[in-house]
Amino acid sequence: MTSNEQPIFYSGFVTVIGSPNVGKSTLMNQILGQKVAAVSPRPQTTRRKQLGILTLDQAQVIFVDTPGIHQPKHKLGEFMNQEALATLADADVILWIVDSSIRPTDEDKLCARYLGALKNAPPVFLVINKIDKLPESEYQIRASSYLPLYPNAKIFYISATQGTGVEELLQSILESLPIGPKYYDEDQITNLYEREIAADLIREAGLLHLKEEVPHGLAVEIEEYKEREDSGAYIAATLHVEKESHKGIVIGKGGQMLKMIGSTAREEIEKMSGRKVYLELHVKVSKNWRDSQEAIRRFGYSREE
Repeated sequence: MTSNEQPIFYSGFVTVIGSPNVGKSTLMNQILGQKVAAVSPRPQTTRRKQLGILTLDQAQVIFVDTPGIHQPKHKLGEFMNQEALATLADADVILWIVDSSIRPTDEDKLCARYLGALKNAPPVFLVINKIDKLPESEYQIRASSYLPLYPNAKIFYISATQGTGVEELLQSILESLPIGPKYYDEDQITNLYEREIAADLIREAGLLHLKEEVPHGLAVEIEEYKEREDSGAYIAATLHVEKESHKGIVIGKGGQMLKMIGSTAREEIEKMSGRKVYLELHVKVSKNWRDSQEAIRRFGYSREE
């Protein structure tokens, strides 16, 4: 290369899909080296697509984290599936994440059908996650149950939580990227604003602490997000639930559950933002909001770019 020639730069979009709770957001956070996407042990933690941007010396990888593919039961579920499927057409690489600790589910088979319907499909990597829960002698046995669903996939074994196999996966992603521009500034790691990530982290705290059916009907609306000079940020948020009985559960006896959710969320927001945060939470009943198109849009679940 002469002094006048520019080094070749590679870039592309890597869609991360899979059924709910297989570790898509955990993998993206692991690759980026910091938390930008909410995670919890409960399915459907991710409700909208989110970019995770990794910029290296000669490449930029834009990961597209998506909601889990599932059989929808309401308008929110329909939106989540549409949000995930819309990312496939423009992907340069697709990571199909599955859970090694279980056999293929109906939702895994649904993912495979969507992949099989793609025209001119990009490289598809079958990423068998959670291998820390499986003896090594069973890796290939588990792969053999998933591979027939999409025979052209290249197999990777990883633990997104522990980082096992992630470096090899990333190297193969880099080798699959086309030559392209730097789409985002090198210091940008996601497309969401801090207030949007904060809403996700508050809901994540709710998913971690609440039981039964309550978390799935929980939405978070940021009412106020402002800087307080040297004293950090002030955030006021409303937690919307679908039933009056759920409101009492979220608040808890003497307000203890709401305090617990607020404390967990505040710690995560402070880690994300790098500054002190004062967080004020309220709870409101918005009946059947998951079947209200207007509410879905108001709470930030809209495909309008």
